[in-house]
Amino acid sequence: MKTVMAIINIDKMNATKKALLAADITSMTASGKVFGRGKGLWEAKILEGVKNDRPEALEHLGKEPRLRAQRVLEVVVNDSYVQPAVDAIIEANQGEPHGCGKIFVMPVNDVVQVRTGTTGSKAVD
Repeated sequence: MKTVMAIINIDKMNATKKALLAADITSMTASGKVFGRGKGLWEAKILEGVKNDRPEALEHLGKEPRLRAQRVLEVVVNDSYVQPAVDAIIEANQGEPHGCGKIFVMPVNDVVQVRTGTTGSKAVD
């Protein structure tokens, strides 16, 4: 069993849910709004405006890196569903030149279903 954790753009959540459902992955957890940034500090449009001496771009640039609103999504799946989950998340979120997100795959030692007490991979199905 694995946890597939994805940090995605907040506006891609519905597309991601639909893609996971199409891959027969029906259970997931999404946290509220989180903030972060990757390697790129500024959007290309802002940098282009700075290059062209546009005052509004210079004002928006400021001195500190901006954090973007994002969503953290976690899906616990049996090993056979890891690649379909990763593929579904990529399919729904890929496309921007930067800032599409990150996916982390981590091992899960055990799962216990609270209602029934079922453990292991049967609790994930």
